[in-house]
Amino acid sequence: MNNQNNTVLVTENMTALPPPGAPDIEIARAVKPWPIFEVAQRKLGVAAHALIPFGHYKAKLDLSQIDTTSKVGKLVLVTAITPTPAGEGKTTTSIGLADALNAIGVSASVCLREPSLGPCFGVKGGAAGGGRAQAIPMEDLNLHFNGDFHAITSAHNLLAALIDNHIHWGNELNLDARKVSWRRVMDMNDRALRHTLVGLGGPAHGQPRESGFDITVASEIMAILCLAEDRKDLQRRLGNIIIGRDRDNKPVTARDLGAEGAMTVLLKDAIQPNLIQTLEHNPALIHGGPFANIAHGCNSVMATRTAMGLTDVVVTEAGFGADLGAEKFIDIKCRISGLKPDAAVLVCTVRALKMQGGVAKDNLDSVDVDAVKLGSANLTRHIENMQKFGLTPVVAINRFPTDDAKELSVIKEVCLSLGARVEEALHWAEGGVGAKAVAEAVKALLDGEAPNVQFLYEDDLPIDDKIRKVATSLYGAEDVQFNIAAQKQLDEIHQLGYGHLPVCIAKTPYSFTSEPSELGAPSGHILPVRELRLMAGAGFVVAICGDVMTMPGLPRKPAALSISLDDDGEIVGLF
Repeated sequence: MNNQNNTVLVTENMTALPPPGAPDIEIARAVKPWPIFEVAQRKLGVAAHALIPFGHYKAKLDLSQIDTTSKVGKLVLVTAITPTPAGEGKTTTSIGLADALNAIGVSASVCLREPSLGPCFGVKGGAAGGGRAQAIPMEDLNLHFNGDFHAITSAHNLLAALIDNHIHWGNELNLDARKVSWRRVMDMNDRALRHTLVGLGGPAHGQPRESGFDITVASEIMAILCLAEDRKDLQRRLGNIIIGRDRDNKPVTARDLGAEGAMTVLLKDAIQPNLIQTLEHNPALIHGGPFANIAHGCNSVMATRTAMGLTDVVVTEAGFGADLGAEKFIDIKCRISGLKPDAAVLVCTVRALKMQGGVAKDNLDSVDVDAVKLGSANLTRHIENMQKFGLTPVVAINRFPTDDAKELSVIKEVCLSLGARVEEALHWAEGGVGAKAVAEAVKALLDGEAPNVQFLYEDDLPIDDKIRKVATSLYGAEDVQFNIAAQKQLDEIHQLGYGHLPVCIAKTPYSFTSEPSELGAPSGHILPVRELRLMAGAGFVVAICGDVMTMPGLPRKPAALSISLDDDGEIVGLF
């Protein structure tokens, strides 16, 4: 189908949807999806035999059956200002932009991460977009999807079980039970499992030792799956995982234990990218799901490369604000994979900037130009930070009905003063047609000279200086402070020869500092590093800062308490 006919079909489809403001799930259910084989053939040129279907509207792409060598599409990174409870709409904008690009005649796909059950049943909600810019089937996407997270959880916990079993049956590797660093994971927020004791109950039940749980999206295996080039590289990286130290303080790996083969078997299907569609029937490749506050926050390299080999433009997002997501996208994903974005979009809202300016969430509907001006310091820093990577972003103002023209004018003046093009976007209410101005601005960047994308630091810079570089250059910090434990871990990482690895900062996503209550663009603060975790398989070092947890907790009133099935067996309360 040509683009013009497809645009007419989509326009008719969108006008038949429930009005803007209806629950996301109601809007999603009002669209009749195309069969996934049709999406693959008409939008990607992929034949049916190259799909592994999961029902009628989901599939995995069998990469052994797909030729992605004849095309190298352009890559567009979508990032955002610092998140607030008011919401910024990064995923919604990514989907809306992909739909808008298709609407103006550009073959485009969107590459996103898979949602974790933890936030779905906690406070953040799902990751399928919203309004008239969603990926469908949204219930499936937000709940289990195609089982990738369960496979990652199983592979991770298999390794944990093999470690304790090895210790129980004689411990030939001479593992020091006090220095086993491999914890267990589950895809749910459960603060009670952060610190645990295992092996209690006597000799028949293993050797007692301290351990704990992280959430699956923080698993090194999640990061490995998202950074692996293929199955062979996946198994190599799994083997490189350091599970602890022996009694001579030498590192012991999953390969030493002989575990990487079985782990790879559990992941043999999970490594294949997933294909679904947007409300406007454009291709959405959804694969992997590391959080950006405690992991590297990007979808898989394999999905991104596949999409770039099948469409002319690929829209992808990096989690949370640009200080976390975009930095890790470039300094970790791009460094390891060789990918580089050809353009960037920075999402902001009037409401979020008012919150950054000190306005309470309950008062955001009132016009407050001064608060927008004050909060725009946050937007300014994010634009300037992106420019340090060689990217001047298109700023997309995700419009709300309560936005005032004077408030919008403030944002536009700030962007233009920094040399950034800025456009209003109404994709939440209008679908792809509402983001056409943003799409045209992005297309203009893609048609122009390619940006000179740069890393923030070089490989040979020591780990502590890499962390300091990120903190002082992007967060506005004066310095970094390592506690005694982190300093010892830092010395060990360098002694082991891993000082060349990039760093992954794990901190609150709600501020440039380690304190979530610090709004705007604070400067002169100290970034406290309390722990360093060497992820030798993934290929980076995690610096855990402040009070951030790798196993989140549920809020006082979790979203799970509002989710159920109605008398017809339909899900209710899910967004």
